[in-house]
Amino acid sequence: KRSAQEMKHMENVSSLVPGQYPRPDPRLELGEQPWEMIMDKKHFKLWRRPIEGTHLYQYRVFGSYTDVTPRQFFNVQLDTEYRKKWDSLVIKLDVIERDVATGSEVIHWVTHFPYPMYSRDYVYVRRYSVDKENNLMVLVSRAVEHPSVPEDPDYVRVRTYESQMVIRPHHTFDENGFDYLLTYSDNPQTVFPRYCLSWMVSSVEKLHTAALKAKKLELEVRDYLSAKSPEQSGEGK
Repeated sequence: KRSAQEMKHMENVSSLVPGQYPRPDPRLELGEQPWEMIMDKKHFKLWRRPIEGTHLYQYRVFGSYTDVTPRQFFNVQLDTEYRKKWDSLVIKLDVIERDVATGSEVIHWVTHFPYPMYSRDYVYVRRYSVDKENNLMVLVSRAVEHPSVPEDPDYVRVRTYESQMVIRPHHTFDENGFDYLLTYSDNPQTVFPRYCLSWMVSSVEKLHTAALKAKKLELEVRDYLSAKSPEQSGEGK
């Protein structure tokens, strides 16, 4: 399964000594560009590659945390109500539609951008799975159109957006420690590309901080692993 293969490759990459910079996955699809490492920190590494035929980049972050459980980190990403409390950039975050049969949800997300830029809004579908066979948790999101969320002149609609988060526990879903692999691309229609880069890195740190806070204060966060999911069949993406 590709998610498991990619995660294994990234674990090998993370064990390299500083200065060795292979691309995250040597098995490039036809037409894909090679990866370029642009950040190498103690707890994470960041690559990017150009998207063919555009001025955009796809980004990939591989990192680890040891002070929260995979379940806590996973749930914090999915709980929209909790996010409204810890993410000060959120203007609006609502589940527009939920498909019980597939487990997918359509989300409308409006977020602040730095002055003087307009706020951005995203309409996207997300789907999560728990792959017990490979000991992985996967969350996939991509932009869609939805008739109940027309464009608002107060915001800039982001129509190009894809994200995949893969989490692999060091031990179990309920013990501290895991690796994560985030693959991300969007087109926020801004002339400040470095903002996109810093936003992506800081968003993962914010998720981690929110998970820590929920753990220490014993805040109630919806448990998506316990909720019945049609994808909890051992199938990964």
